[in-house]
This record gives sequence, structure tokens and C-alpha cells, in this order.
Amino acid sequence: MVTSAQTSSVNAYSPYSMYGPGELLTPGSVQMRSMGGVGIAVRSMGQVNLLNPAAASVAPRKSFLFDVGFDGTHYRNRQSKYNDHNIFNDRVRTAYNTANIHSISLVFPLAKGLGVSFGLSPYSSVGYKIKCVDQSEDAWADVGRVMYGYGGDGDISEVKLSIGWEPWRNFSIGVAAKYYWGNIERTYSTDIVNNITGSGTIASTKGVDRYVVNNFKFQAGIQWNILYSETRIFTLGATYDLGGSLKPEKESYVYTDNTINSIQSNPVRNDIEAMELKVPHQFGVGLFYRNRTIACGLDYNYAMWGEANKGYNENSNPQNLTVTYTRTHDIKLGFEITPRSNDVRNYLNRISYRIGVRVGNYYQRFAGERVNKLAVTAGFGLPVKVWGASSVNIGFEYGRMVPASTITYYGGSRVGMVKQNYYKLTIGFSLFSADTSDYWFVRQKYD
Repeated sequence: MVTSAQTSSVNAYSPYSMYGPGELLTPGSVQMRSMGGVGIAVRSMGQVNLLNPAAASVAPRKSFLFDVGFDGTHYRNRQSKYNDHNIFNDRVRTAYNTANIHSISLVFPLAKGLGVSFGLSPYSSVGYKIKCVDQSEDAWADVGRVMYGYGGDGDISEVKLSIGWEPWRNFSIGVAAKYYWGNIERTYSTDIVNNITGSGTIASTKGVDRYVVNNFKFQAGIQWNILYSETRIFTLGATYDLGGSLKPEKESYVYTDNTINSIQSNPVRNDIEAMELKVPHQFGVGLFYRNRTIACGLDYNYAMWGEANKGYNENSNPQNLTVTYTRTHDIKLGFEITPRSNDVRNYLNRISYRIGVRVGNYYQRFAGERVNKLAVTAGFGLPVKVWGASSVNIGFEYGRMVPASTITYYGGSRVGMVKQNYYKLTIGFSLFSADTSDYWFVRQKYD
């Protein structure tokens, strides 16, 4: 991959979003993402947990919890070039900022031990612009300088409705229905410039692929309090996501343009086809421990992307780069400290301080090369007196995407695959009615 200039949609800015559904975004509330993204075993009355539908079962009666989060991200991409003698020659750097609403979610009870949660969040995002120049001697001898361009933007969103039930004390089960929808547009072009017969552009070809996604997916989960007392809680959680096709409908256009003869661009192809891009079966297991001061969690996620999309072909592919899907493994670890949650004299003791780490691999391989992911997170929760026990949550994240091997080949010369760094700031607001005087669902009494 060679990047000379890039742009993005409002959610992502990454050349790795060029294929499939794009860059998969980290789910969960600000609290969870500040702790590395843990949440499978989080079981709290004061927190919306969309990672495990079983968590909705502990929604307190006559209450209501609403959560909204906002993201701002600064992306920095870097790539090294090498000459024919494998000596470092040049380096390309790009940077971009994005901002958007990350999620809107709520949870409320239906009956004792029965609750419902609802969430709206981005599932994946596409944003990139790449230019490649063919500088081979064959191209120069035949036609001149050939420039290839690739661009894309769009998002796939997820709406999730969950029901959690506690059939007996300290054990809950839950199911969730997920609906995916969105639009992605990818473009590719070929321009012949500085040609051997004269100056300027003499011919160009442009292709446009538009993807429309509309489909359902289902999830099941359990949570079990292995240890439960007035001072300590230790919870085991597990989830299973049923795989299925996103069933994108792709509409493709191809245009040609002869600039030297002033011929207008004309569509030479217009195809509509149904594709079988699939989301995989996914398994997750988590542990979470909490006492009056400390909370910590550990999650592991396994997704079968390679099995789900075996043999799936990617179009709009620069220089026939081989792109394959692979299994993903993600490990998340997080900690939270609240010195004294009930300290009325010292506000700093009531603040929750969070830290976490997340490691894993990207769900695609490029020319057989694996791409590793790493993220370090931190944040804090500020309690406020709004509807009882609400909070303002602020999170920070530094992440990297680094190819396992930094070298690939392009046009006979060596180039490094793109190394991506990003810095993310997240702000969330949680509104929770905890005092009886602030309950939202109180039956009115009349004389």
C-alpha cells in the first residue's frame, strides 16, 4: 500500500478499511472502553451493558438508565519506502481528525428479574484515499506515467434490542436481536498522465461500487455471580454471536474519459449483484470482580472471520493485492478504583479512576501479512447529582495497528505496510435514577 493523501468519513481514517465492512469499531460504554473494553461479565445496576444481553436482567425496578457517548479521534499513518537496493529512501506521513456520536443506549425493567436494553452504535466505518504511481519501465515505454486512485467512505450501524432474565438468584440469561444497515461507497480510477506523446492526461477510467447493507443477527449470553456478598462480587459471563450474511447489494459503475478528444465520461458498465459478505460466529468469555473500592475485568473474544468468508473476493484491489480473512483473538484487561464512593466531604474520593489494555489481531491479512492491534486506555468517572446517581465519563485511548512483517512489494520496489497510530478522546453521559424520589416509573395515586 502506498498512501500519498487520505481522507475519511466521520468514524474512521484508515487504509485498512479498504476491504470488507471496513474498520470494526470497539463496542461498549465509555466506562467499559476506558477499562480496555471489558464488559462480558459486567453486571451493574448503574451501567448499560450492551456487550452481554443477560446484564439487562439486573435493571433496578422503577428506574431508568440512559447513556450517550461521543468520540473524537486523531489518526497518524506512516509508511516507509525503499530503493532497488533495499536501502531506506523515503517516508510518507498522513494525519486526520474524526468526530461522531459513538453510541446511544438505555435500559429499563419490565418486572422483577426481567429487563430490556436498547442501543444504537456504529458497527464499522470506511474512510480512505490512496494514490499509487506505476513507475515501472514497461509502463513508461508503452503509455507513460500511470496513476491509480482508490477512495471510500461510509458506515454500517447496529441497532440492538436485548432481553435479560434472572430465572434464579445470581444467574441470568439473555438474548439480543441486532439489525445492521448502512451504505459504503468505494471508488477506483486509472489515469494516464505525462504520456509519451505529449503532456497532460489523455485517458482515464473510473469505477464506483456502492454497497447497501440490511440484515439481522442474533446473540445469546449468560452471567453468573460465583461470589456474591455485601462487599464483594465475582461474576462469570459468556456470549455467543450467531454468524450470518450481511447480504450487501452492490451496484457497480464504470466510466471512461478521453480527455484529448474532449469526449464526456460515459458509463460503460452498470451491474447490480447480491454478495455474501458474512459476519462470523463469535465467542466471548469474561470475568469481573468488584468490591467497595476496586473493580477489575478480563475478557477474551474469538471470531471466525476466516471460516465465514473463505473464498470471498475483494474488488477495487490495488495491484491485485491478496486480501484474505482470518480468525481473530482479542484479550481485554481493565481496572477501576473508586477511593470512597460515599465520601461527602472529599469529591476526589468519589471519582472513579480507570485504566486498561487491549491486544489482538486484525480480521484480514494483506499479501499474507498479519496485522496486530494494541490499545492502552485510561479515564475517569465524575459523579453528578442528576436524577439520583448520574455521571460524566471521560476516556482516553492510544492505539496502534502494526503489520507483523513491515515489508511488502509494489512495482518491483520495496515499501513498508502502513503503520497506524491513533489518539481517541471519548466523553459520555450516564443518567440514572437511583433515589426513590427520582424514580421515573412511579404509579400515580389520586385521592
